[in-house]
Amino acid sequence: PAASSSPLTAIVDLHAAKDDGVEDHFMQKDGVRFAGAHLLLDMWGAQTGLRDSQFILQALQAAAVEANASVLKTFAHEFSPYGGVTAVVVLAESHISIHTWPERNYAAIDIFMCGEARPHAAVEVLRTAFRPTRLIVNEHRRGVEPQAIAKPPVQL
Repeated sequence: PAASSSPLTAIVDLHAAKDDGVEDHFMQKDGVRFAGAHLLLDMWGAQTGLRDSQFILQALQAAAVEANASVLKTFAHEFSPYGGVTAVVVLAESHISIHTWPERNYAAIDIFMCGEARPHAAVEVLRTAFRPTRLIVNEHRRGVEPQAIAKPPVQL
C-alpha cells in the first residue's frame, strides 16, 4: 500500500477508491467529494444559556432544523460545581455537540453533517442563541475521497 505521512497524519491507501454507482450521502463542493463538513466553533463571551441544559438542547435542535437536518435523539448532562453542560443532538446526517464552561463564558461546539444538510446554516442560530462576543469557526472536510487527496492543488 502507498503511504504518505506528516507529523500528525498518516494516510494509508488499502483499496483504490472506485465509483461503483452506490448511492451514498457524500457531499460535493469545489469538485471534491467528501463524507461531510465538520465545523468546530469556539464561542467566547457567550452571554446566555451555558448552564441551562434545556435551553442548550432547544438551541441545538433549532440549529439542526435550520440546517435541514433530521433530529434522531438528544442528550444533555449537567456538571457541578460550575454548571457546565455537555449535550449531543444525534442527527440522521451525523451530530451537533456542545461542551460549556460557564465560568469562562466559553462553549466548544461541533457540527458534523453529511448529505443535503447545510451545517453553516446552523452557525447563525447558535450565535443568536448564545450571543458570544467572539466566534471562531473552523471547517474540516471529513472523508475526502482518496483520489481527491492525490490530485495536485488547482492553480488559480
